[in-house]
Amino acid sequence: MKTVSIVLMNIAVLLLVSCKKEVEKPKVIYDSSSKAKSIAKKDSTQVSIADLPIQMEGTDYLIHPVGDLRVYEKGTKAKYGSSSVIDLSFTISNLGDDEITGYLQNLKFQKIDSDSIKSLTDKPALILTVTYLKAIAEKTNKQILVYTMYDVDTNKDGKLDTSDIKSLYLSEISGEHFIKISANFQELIDWNLIESKNRLYFRTVEDTNKNGQFDKNDVVQYGYINLLAKDWEVVNYEPI
Repeated sequence: MKTVSIVLMNIAVLLLVSCKKEVEKPKVIYDSSSKAKSIAKKDSTQVSIADLPIQMEGTDYLIHPVGDLRVYEKGTKAKYGSSSVIDLSFTISNLGDDEITGYLQNLKFQKIDSDSIKSLTDKPALILTVTYLKAIAEKTNKQILVYTMYDVDTNKDGKLDTSDIKSLYLSEISGEHFIKISANFQELIDWNLIESKNRLYFRTVEDTNKNGQFDKNDVVQYGYINLLAKDWEVVNYEPI
């Protein structure tokens, strides 16, 4: 019986190792075309909808969050039929303290005295957070949005999701001057506003050993942006 138990334990360990290897997929797949951006295609089966517009306090622009209609299938069956009960969620975003969160495909911007609506981007994107830097606006009159998002299909599975590399972007409150701050193929760790210096500090991790994963052998990069500068150029610094 002891021998059987040991054999079963070994089999269980092998299965766990196998499952772990299967789950741990690389965030980056490098090939000869890695210099060019790998852009995922939008799923044509999804239905895009927009939430009601949001106006950040003190601004002249409405922001329309755009995303996919969420469909949930319940485990229970309908009373008079064989199909599962389907739930629809028409809410695609949430509004917190000067921040919009969700899994958004785009944002549309509209000046309050105009009927014209402009898209933030014409490329596939998955936007997680949109933060209005209210403290900077109140002090300097510069109205800036900070985005954490996915913009490149780095693992080349044909879609943008949280298995890809997270990036950092900035734009004006109008959606203009929308630029990427973090470097390509570097994963955003976090960012922080230092109001006294009018700077946005951020950290990324670079896959220096090119194994497709981010681990302790990789290098953390540090940078900041002078938010009052005409051009938002990254200044690298070394705190350690």
